[in-house]
Amino acid sequence: MENVILRDARLEDLKTLKEFEQEIIRAERPFDPTIRPDPISYYNLEAYIKSQDVKVVVAEKDGQLVASGYALIKKARHYLDHDTYAFLGFMYTVPEVRGQGINAKIVAVLTQWAKKQGLEEVRLTVYQDNTPAIKAYEKSGFKSHINEMRLRLEK
Repeated sequence: MENVILRDARLEDLKTLKEFEQEIIRAERPFDPTIRPDPISYYNLEAYIKSQDVKVVVAEKDGQLVASGYALIKKARHYLDHDTYAFLGFMYTVPEVRGQGINAKIVAVLTQWAKKQGLEEVRLTVYQDNTPAIKAYEKSGFKSHINEMRLRLEK
C-alpha cells in the first residue's frame, strides 16, 4: 500500500472512472450472459460524485487512479429493523496492484462513511462464481446472506 492515497472522486476523474466501469462490465460478462451487448453503462458516476447520498472513493498511486468504489444510501425493505443501508458498488482495482489490500482500504473508508451517516448495515452483491471477490469481501467481514436465483424462460 506504499504511495497509495485514498480520496473522494472528483469530476475530473470521470474519464478514468468510466474506463474502470467498462473493465467491471468486461469482468462480469462471463458470470452473466444476460448483460446487454456494448455499449452499456452501469452507473451515473457524475451524479454519484455530486450526490450527498453517495460516497465515491478512489485510490491513487504515483499520480494514477488504481482503484474505486462507492457507497450509496438505499431504502431497506419495510420489514427490516433498519430503514436505510449503504450499498457498495463500483469496486474495481487495476490488475497491476491487486492483492495489495487497496480494495479493503476502500471498503473501510466506505463503511466508516456509512457509520457517520447513521447507517447500521452495509451490503453488496457479487456473482456466486466470483470466488476471488467473495474471498476479498469475507476478509473485510462480509458474510453471504441470500442467494438470488433465476430461471430464464424461452421466448
